[in-house]
Amino acid sequence: MYKAVLFDLDGTLLDTIGDLAAAADETLRALGWPTHTVEEYKYMVGNGVPRLIERFLPSGHQDEETQRRAAALFFPYYDAHKQDTTAPYPGIPALLTSLKARGVRLGVVSNKENALTQGVIAHYFPGVFDAVAGHTLGTLTKPDPHLVNEMRTSFGLAPGEVLYAGDSGVDMETARNAGVAGCGVLWGFRTEAELRAAGASFLARTPEELAALALGGPSKR
Repeated sequence: MYKAVLFDLDGTLLDTIGDLAAAADETLRALGWPTHTVEEYKYMVGNGVPRLIERFLPSGHQDEETQRRAAALFFPYYDAHKQDTTAPYPGIPALLTSLKARGVRLGVVSNKENALTQGVIAHYFPGVFDAVAGHTLGTLTKPDPHLVNEMRTSFGLAPGEVLYAGDSGVDMETARNAGVAGCGVLWGFRTEAELRAAGASFLARTPEELAALALGGPSKR
């Protein structure tokens, strides 16, 4: 049994793409530019909101000043509408309950800004997680492993005792960089091919499969 499971947030615990896409589209409309489909946004998220903004801006309009203007529109709209359609994926609450009941430490490590991460987790999963960490301005985002390493160390655990679960190649690279096992979840924003190519130690098609892996300990991929 793994002693701790750390989770990515967007695309892993919560289906947030609808609210992120709505905020991005509102920003683009305000600036007079075309919007994108939800499927397109799934491949823009994963490296933090500043990178999302850079990616959804039209080619030739990704300079720093335009990104600042877009951010000034995006953040207030998203903050006001971040719970319009966002919800836990089916099976996630039961997964967290089962892990917690067995004494597994639970954490969240996200590239979403720390204040947003803390607020979202407090709203949807009050009192569930032992530690929550989002991105802080001026620090590196995933796949840099510092947040995973800091959380693991705070739990007093060795790398082999920790599982990191996420839906993107960035998450699997983060796990590898931190020296912990990475489980790619197949209900999120990205593909099985991306997760495998990024070196996922395991794959889980459902939260139930993730629970079995976490509680059973290391097993075959």
